Parts: sequence; C-alpha cells; structure tokens
Amino acid sequence: MGLKFIHRLTASVSILLSVFGMFALTRRLLSASDTATIFSVHTSTQHTATADPDSSSWKQVQGVFANQDTMGNPVTKEVMEIRSRWTQDNLYLLFICAFDSLSLKPDPNSAQETNRLWNWDVAETFIGDDFTNINRYKEFEVSPQGEWVDLDIDRNKSGGSPDAWRWNSGFQVKARIDKDRKVWYAEMRIPFQSISRNPARPGLQLRINFFRTQGSGPNRLLLTWRPTHARTFHVPTAFGILQLVPEAQHVK
Repeated sequence: MGLKFIHRLTASVSILLSVFGMFALTRRLLSASDTATIFSVHTSTQHTATADPDSSSWKQVQGVFANQDTMGNPVTKEVMEIRSRWTQDNLYLLFICAFDSLSLKPDPNSAQETNRLWNWDVAETFIGDDFTNINRYKEFEVSPQGEWVDLDIDRNKSGGSPDAWRWNSGFQVKARIDKDRKVWYAEMRIPFQSISRNPARPGLQLRINFFRTQGSGPNRLLLTWRPTHARTFHVPTAFGILQLVPEAQHVK
C-alpha cells in the first residue's frame, strides 16, 4: 500500500506540475499578445510637430514601451515610450527616450538625409502593409539632434538593399533634448501614402516594430518593443500591429 501510495502521489504531482506549466505558458502568451498592438488615435486636424508629450495633441494618448533588448531581456533605465496618432494624410509617432548619456554624430545636418544614422543614438520604426510578403517594409529613423533617414527595405534581394536610403518618403521630424530631465523627444510625421497602399480609416492595420540604439562600444544598447531574438532589428516575423482607431478610443 505504501508503494502504491507513493506512485499515486508522484503521478498527481506530475499532473499538477504539468497544469501549472501550461498555465504559466498561457500567461506568457497572453502577456505577449497584450503588448503586440499599438493603437494610433485619430485626430481631425493636422498639427505641427512639437515633440512635446504634454501638448494637447499627445497628452491624453496611451502609448507602448520599448523596454527589452533584442533577446527579450528587460531594460529598466533607458526605456522608450511610443505614442501614435493619425489623420487621413499622415501617421504621427512620438518617441520619449530616457538616457544616462548620449552618443551623437558630430556636425549634425538636419536639413539633409543622414545615411548610416544608426551608428549613433536613434529611435526607429519599421512599417509594412503587406501581410504576405513580410520582407518588404519601410524604415524610419530620427536622432536626438533631429537628423533623419528613411529606407525602402526589400529583404528578398540577395545582398540586401544598399541603395534603400535613396528612397524618399517625404516624412518630417522634430527632436529636442531635455538635459535636466535626461530625456530626449522626437516626433515623426509620415505621409500615409508612403507606408500603405490602402487609405487611412479606423480599423486599418499595419505591421510595425519600434527600436532604439543607445550608446557606443561595449555599452551599446539595442532596445526593442517586440524582441527579435537576434542581434539585428531586421526580423519581420517579430513585428507587432499598429491599428488605427477613432479619437474617442485609447486616450487616458
């Protein structure tokens, strides 16, 4: 009887461990799905980019956070918040980036495109509207100094896309650095026709991810919203969703 009892107890414990394991896995999957969508809130008026999260355009908008490295490890200090709004003509993105120190390009030129801007501190987004050919998407970057670059990415091409930066979306940026708070802010205004073959409307979805490069040398940080589980940002399968919603939804 003692031996049978031990066998039954062992079997019961195994079943419980399996149940708890499945429960934990389910929670992780649900948690991942909860953070897989950013809602872009409609605004009826075009606004001038201010890169100010306390402005009337941005203050009430809920955002998402890039608070993991590319492998999914949590980052607590240099977190980046992203908020989004949209009009019929443009997609707006606001980046709020805490920092300890900055790695900036000498002699910045915000009047012209800066190729290889990703070698310094930047906030980035990759946006695609093709849910079948996910290797085609657009890349947009902005630095704390207001430098910018936009790229047309086609990962189906052998050898990559060396001339991708010559594409011109017509997007505009505004950036500023608050040295006292140790936060830099940037805003992008991206023409909708440059990122979507479909007109902007509530419910429309785009594939998207957000990234940030911070620092230099061995302390260089690669920050993500949706981790790529690689040492590169260019993993289209890791993209989340940006969904356009009416103005009455997803405000604080």
